[in-house]
Amino acid sequence: MKKWYGGVLSTSFLMLLVLGYYVITNPIKEGYVPIPSYFNATNPLEWINPGAPPALQNPVNNSKLISTGALVSDLFSQRNLSSEELNSLHTWNSLKHLISHAQGLPNAVEAIKEAGVAWSNLMASTEEEKLHMNGSSQRRGKDKQCPHFLSKINATELDDRGFKLRVPCGLTQGSSITIIGIPNGLLGNFRIDLTGEQIPGETEAPIILHYNVRLHGDKITDDPVIVQNTWTAMHDWGEEERCPSPNTEKNKKVDALEQCSEMIGKDNNRSIKANRRANESSRISMFQDGEQKKYFPFRQNDLFVATLRVGLEGIQMTVDGKHVTSFGFRETLEPWVVSEARISGDINLISVVASGLPTSEDLEHIIDLETLKATKLPPRKQLKLFIGVFSTANNFKRRMAVRRSWMQYAAVRSGQVAVRFFVGLHKNQMVNEELWNEARTYEDIQLMPFVDYYSLITWKTIAICIFGTEAVSAKFIMKTDDDAFVRVDEILASLDRINVNRGLLYGLINSDSHPHRNTESKWYISPEEWPEDTYPPWAHGPGYVVSSDIAKMVYKKHKRGDLKIFKLEDVAMGIWISDMKKSGLEVRYEKEERIFNEGCKDGYVIAHYQGPREMLCLWQKIQENKRANCCGD
Repeated sequence: MKKWYGGVLSTSFLMLLVLGYYVITNPIKEGYVPIPSYFNATNPLEWINPGAPPALQNPVNNSKLISTGALVSDLFSQRNLSSEELNSLHTWNSLKHLISHAQGLPNAVEAIKEAGVAWSNLMASTEEEKLHMNGSSQRRGKDKQCPHFLSKINATELDDRGFKLRVPCGLTQGSSITIIGIPNGLLGNFRIDLTGEQIPGETEAPIILHYNVRLHGDKITDDPVIVQNTWTAMHDWGEEERCPSPNTEKNKKVDALEQCSEMIGKDNNRSIKANRRANESSRISMFQDGEQKKYFPFRQNDLFVATLRVGLEGIQMTVDGKHVTSFGFRETLEPWVVSEARISGDINLISVVASGLPTSEDLEHIIDLETLKATKLPPRKQLKLFIGVFSTANNFKRRMAVRRSWMQYAAVRSGQVAVRFFVGLHKNQMVNEELWNEARTYEDIQLMPFVDYYSLITWKTIAICIFGTEAVSAKFIMKTDDDAFVRVDEILASLDRINVNRGLLYGLINSDSHPHRNTESKWYISPEEWPEDTYPPWAHGPGYVVSSDIAKMVYKKHKRGDLKIFKLEDVAMGIWISDMKKSGLEVRYEKEERIFNEGCKDGYVIAHYQGPREMLCLWQKIQENKRANCCGD
């Protein structure tokens, strides 16, 4: 037996050596191809063949723009849904008037149109699943799960064809795509495009990131340059971001990393190539004659390892372990939109690996499932607090981390406090199917009748107010995010201490803030959107609480159509409360300094920007030490 086992190990090791040699000697050869508007639904890793017919036609007829009225009608039409399924739609019909008040928010009409297509596809899939079940309670599982990891490490050498890696469920913070290749050919120029799903009525898919490496320059410079940009059918190409930048003063930071590393420039030190191959790059002095050396991270006929990593504010590129560029997300072009990575040009592509992809947990392997499901709420019982959590469809891991951490507080498990995730639809059907199954399983998700763009989160605030006063009756309504750790016990203690039941806004109050007038800012507000120089007092978005009278008035104004829609949801709540104050409401602004808008500090009430691991770590520290200590070194 031992001899047989040893023989298998020896054979396996020999096969790995042969495979490794084959990959290096037979890289994937690439050529530029135009971006088609289709994908193969059966294989997420495949070559693009410009001459081949599409494997799956887009169900939307691009030559005929579907009317908004028809899509809205389809969104809110009667469906044959079980009571279990209807639990996820408590605020759905109350938001049917969104389309008539969509003018104040960017891309609002498009988001509802896209939601109409996504909802129709999801309902068709649900009906098909019910037919296949034939009375069985077992649902389809593994064949519909979003993959956590995708890779392509070798293939037959092909000429004049591009390569694409289909990313079925989008990207999320922490996702990465690593590319190993060698620039070759006449110029060595190549490009990486992260593309999204095609929008109904448009002929081409949007490009969330266009990463263009030009080793011999372009019309603007003779030196090597990296050009980053976005493209949509509606707005064409956006503003180029070049590295090295011709204007160093515009070298802003994304996720605290330079848009273009200061070390990037024309490579005047040829020894770097030899040293890199000898694995001695860490010993290279980056200074010469007292000045910082410049280098360009890509070179013709020189192997590179490049990783695109999704951060909070944008996408970073590292090459051979060094930071090179950052690219901030642009409006509506967010990481969850990404459906494919396309690589083309003069490059021998050796491997592509995508990791950290969003995926839900396999229900068959969750041993504590019952403790993670939402507590059944007794009818006609007033809650002390309702907490609405902003989440995006493919943030499966974040929601599970919340369920396993602060949603385990005794007040939540006993039903004194209720928590629900507010999630818009995704443009990808697989994500929506996963989300639908997740909602049916845990019964703590409220689906929104629009596609989940950042500019539309104010609609979620309205939905939270509706749920907290109509679906349930709560004394206080709270909004938070799925990357915020909430100390529910301290929130309740603070509300008891304040002892105010009407006109309350509790949170990290900002009483002296100004609109961002820089058009490149994520929070840019035009004078048409807000003409005044300052905002009324508002509470920062990671977590704030309002009394039920305020939430009820928000819903009432929404129904009447006289609620000012503002794309910054936390500021919007401040504006709404200010208008109520002008109408005679006595408002109490209660500032909580222990709410940390960026990160964690010991003694926190809310800690923001916490990943799934940090959330679980914070909960463990509270369980062990009974104190709010942060995680880290």
